[in-house]
Amino acid sequence: MKLFPEDGEKNWLPYNGVVNYFGIIMNAQMIGFYFNHLMHEIPWRHDEAHLYGKRIITKRKVAWYGDEPFPYRYSGTTKTALPWTKELLELKVKVEQRTKETFNSCLLNLYHDGSEGMAWHSDGERELKKNGAIAALSLGAERKFSLKHKKDRTKINFLLENGSLLVMKGETQTYWLHRIPPTKKVFEPRISLTFRTIAKEATI
Repeated sequence: MKLFPEDGEKNWLPYNGVVNYFGIIMNAQMIGFYFNHLMHEIPWRHDEAHLYGKRIITKRKVAWYGDEPFPYRYSGTTKTALPWTKELLELKVKVEQRTKETFNSCLLNLYHDGSEGMAWHSDGERELKKNGAIAALSLGAERKFSLKHKKDRTKINFLLENGSLLVMKGETQTYWLHRIPPTKKVFEPRISLTFRTIAKEATI
């Protein structure tokens, strides 16, 4: 496995936002340790959404952690943050050191295989710090990550490798959508840790 010599300062978006890709930031032993720990120790729950009056349960599973029991509302549901585990705090520190950002919460997603993905969306919930950074740490199967500009439909794609880190910040959530498209070519699970900053005044 190679550690990607990506320039984390490079902005991969042509306009209206900032996306930095750091490549693989951990060695294979560390990646394996954290992946196995999260798979077996996190209290995963199926995600749910309320759309057009219907309650939808996803195959994809999630978990929500934070400095405080922050509420996080999206897709018509509210989650309350669990206290950090030792291993999640270790990963948060690694991500903060690499990105030079600070985070107070993390939404974890577990995709069991390529049939599970995430539809086009922006992380624009009112609880989130406006124009704050969102750092996505990927463990497990490589998956395609796509961005699409809301107005001119420009698209940009990344291959999120096992152990890689991608950051969205600035006006990215205002002007761009992103997704994890489903695929029939991936048969292994992937865990995504998306570190975020909850604006405390928005939770009151």
